[in-house]
Order: sequence, then structure tokens, then C-alpha cells
Amino acid sequence: MSAKRNRDIWDPLVPSHRDMDRAKAVPETPQTNAAAYRLAYDDEDFLCREELRPVRLQLELMKPELLLQERGIKSTVVLFGGARIPEPGGLAWAAKNETQRRNLEANAKYYDEARTFAQLCSRYSSTTYNREFVVVTGGGPGVMEAGNRGAADVGSSSIGLNIILPHEQAPNEYVTPELCFNFHYFAIRKMHFLMRARVIAVFPGGFGTMDELFESLTLIQTGRMERVPILLFGKDFWTRAINLEFLAEQGTISPADTELFELVESAEEAWGSVRTFYDLE
Repeated sequence: MSAKRNRDIWDPLVPSHRDMDRAKAVPETPQTNAAAYRLAYDDEDFLCREELRPVRLQLELMKPELLLQERGIKSTVVLFGGARIPEPGGLAWAAKNETQRRNLEANAKYYDEARTFAQLCSRYSSTTYNREFVVVTGGGPGVMEAGNRGAADVGSSSIGLNIILPHEQAPNEYVTPELCFNFHYFAIRKMHFLMRARVIAVFPGGFGTMDELFESLTLIQTGRMERVPILLFGKDFWTRAINLEFLAEQGTISPADTELFELVESAEEAWGSVRTFYDLE
């Protein structure tokens, strides 16, 4: 019987991957070797055409979503933060001068805080069979590695949303392999960060971290996203890096907008805020 069942739905049609194999097995002729003969969904040159950008956007949205649904993952804890922050005792490889090296090494404490926070979240996640409050990071080094590592420390799954970049962004070894995704489009990647977010924890970082933070704040401020805890680790760093009180004084944001986030210093303090916000036991 050649028909198959997919999610208990009877499907008598030949599956696409079987026709891909059949198409590759035909005799080589000028016709079968021509680009026009390739199956559309098995033709990389065709899929990468400029006109197919809407299709590629849709595929990047759908692939992780389907796999996360299949794993039963309902909610996440998002960890944003710098790729360049080293593990304590590690090398500040991204430093360009002695001042940067000292500062990066001083900020290495946030690697430990991210790892501990991920442990706390993942211990709770394990009580939900790793369906709720699952740790998700950008999947790369630095704070991202610390988040995935913390989940692995306690035997929990974690998600990595990697992206193709010239440097820095290769998957760290602690991401659950079946939940390690790769993206071309920043916009779709950011959607996946927030589509299941119950908590957003933001550690010191650079342009990418700022982009992710302000995207989240904007969505909540404008009512495009439900209010969730946004936890900024490191009062000294954030009050020097951005001055939202100044924006409120200038009238470009509402004074109430400065209450959309909370400054925290430790993983325990942050997890306490999450527990209070959601009334977790």
C-alpha cells in the first residue's frame, strides 16, 4: 500500500521527496539536465530568485514554527545579550585594546548570571515536560551560550535561533540539536523570539542586543504584544548605555513607558520577579 498517513489524515498522493528521488534517477539527456526540468521545490537557483523572496520569508516562518509545535513547546524565556562577553576566566577575544579587554572581562559576570538564570527557568520548565518557559537564545557565543548551557546543566531542552553572519554567529554546543534553527532574515528571526515569549531577559550587549530590546519595548508600548517581564541585567550598564528618563523628560515617550522594564542585578532577583509576575509556585 503506497498511501501514507500524516497526522491521522489519509493521503493517497505520492510524497514530494519520492518524486525528488525519481527525478534524479532519470537518464541524463539535454532535456533532463536543463534547469527548467528541475522540480521547483528542489531547485535552489529558482528558490533563491529575487521574485521568490516572499516564499523564502514564509518558509523561514513556517519551518521553526512547525518543529516547535511538534515538540509541544508553548512558551519561552528569551535571553538577549552580547556575543562578545566571555565566560569568567576566558579570553576577551573581541577586544581591540586594553580598555575593551578589561571591560569585557569585568562583564564576564553576566555570563554566569545568564547561565544561572537559565538554570532557574529550566528547572521550572522541566516540571512542565519542557513545554513552558523553555529557554531560547540566539544560539551563538557569549551570553547566548551561557543561556543554552544553563538549560543543559539541568538536563532541559533549549532553543537556538542562529543567523548567517560573516563572524561570531555559529551555533554553540549547548543548543538542543533538534531545536537549533538557522535564519537568513533578521525580521523573521525576531518574530520567532517573541511569538512564545513569557519573559525577556536582556544582558549587556551591542547593536544586536539594543535592536532586540527596543523591538520588544516598541511592540509592548504600542499594544502589539502582551505585557511580559522585560528584565535588564546590570543597572550600571543600562543606565549608562541608554537614558529613557531623558526621553520621558523630552516628551518623546510617556513617563509610564519607563516602567515597561525592570533593572535587576542577579539571576535570583530576576527569577523572583518572574515568579511574582506570573504567580508561580
